[in-house]
Amino acid sequence: MKITIDQVRYVAGLANLSLNEDEIARMAHDLDEILSHMDKLNEIDTSNVEPMAQVLFEAGDQATLRADIERPTLSNEDALACAAISGSGYFKVPRVIEK
Repeated sequence: MKITIDQVRYVAGLANLSLNEDEIARMAHDLDEILSHMDKLNEIDTSNVEPMAQVLFEAGDQATLRADIERPTLSNEDALACAAISGSGYFKVPRVIEK
């Protein structure tokens, strides 16, 4: 097994996830399967495959990207005009993560 139970607990702690023992075991198994699949993909010989510049279809300059046009930004007052709560020039939101 490439992923240990302790590693799953560590990452769950970083993500503020509360996992029970069954969930930890399932995550360890699932993550191990993903890494095993990645190992199989790494075995494929791609030496004769040309690198791609992007994954969009070949459409030249009119691909699905929009033109990058400079536009004026909102002022701080305009941005905060519809805020439910603001103060000191910032949006104020309720605390959602407690540790």
